[in-house]
Amino acid sequence: MRINLFIVDDHYMIIEGIQSLLMHEKDISWMGHATSAASCLAFLKSNQPDVILMDINLPDKTGIDLCKEVKTLYPSIFIIGLSTFNQHSFISKMMDNGASGYILKNATRPEIMEAINTVIKGKLFFSAEASHALQQSPDISIILTRREKEVLELIADGLTNNEIAEKLYISITTVDTHRKNLLSKFDCRNVASLVRKASQLNFI
Repeated sequence: MRINLFIVDDHYMIIEGIQSLLMHEKDISWMGHATSAASCLAFLKSNQPDVILMDINLPDKTGIDLCKEVKTLYPSIFIIGLSTFNQHSFISKMMDNGASGYILKNATRPEIMEAINTVIKGKLFFSAEASHALQQSPDISIILTRREKEVLELIADGLTNNEIAEKLYISITTVDTHRKNLLSKFDCRNVASLVRKASQLNFI
C-alpha cells in the first residue's frame, strides 16, 4: 500500500531535504507541501494525505494548534510532529492535540520511514531524543508564532498599536489581538509585566 505523504514547514530546505531522502521509497507517494497553516487547510479541502509531517513553528499559527484543527476536521489523517524543539511540553502538547508521532529535524531517512510506517498502523512513534525528553520532568514553555514574536519585540521597543500596525502592514485590530494573545500566553496583566517576563525568558 502506498502512503500519501504531505509536509507542512515554512523552510524549503527542510521540505526539499525530506523529499530527497524519501524520493526513492517505493511505498511513499509525495503529495506536496504547505508553508503555512492557512495553505495547509486550503490544500486539505480537496486532498487527503495519509500522513502529514507537521512543523511546530509556522508563520501564522503554531503546529500544535494546527494539529488539533486538522485532527478535528480530518480525524483519519495521521500527524507526525516535526521540529527542532525536543522539550517535554512541546511534545506532550502536540500529542494531546492528536499527533501520532514526534521526530526532530535531524532525523535520518530510516528514522523518518520508521515513524511513517509506525503511525500508519495506528501506533505512536517518538524519535530517540523525543522519547528521552518525555521521560524528563515537564518544563514550562511558551510557543509564539512568528508574527507574535514580531509584535512582542515592537511592544518591547515601546511602539503603540497604531505604530506596530503601520510597521507590519496589518490592522490595528490584528495588533490588539496579538497583544491580548501575548498577555494570555505569558500570563501577564499588563504590558510592563509582559515585557519583563519575556525578557527574563529570553524572548526579547
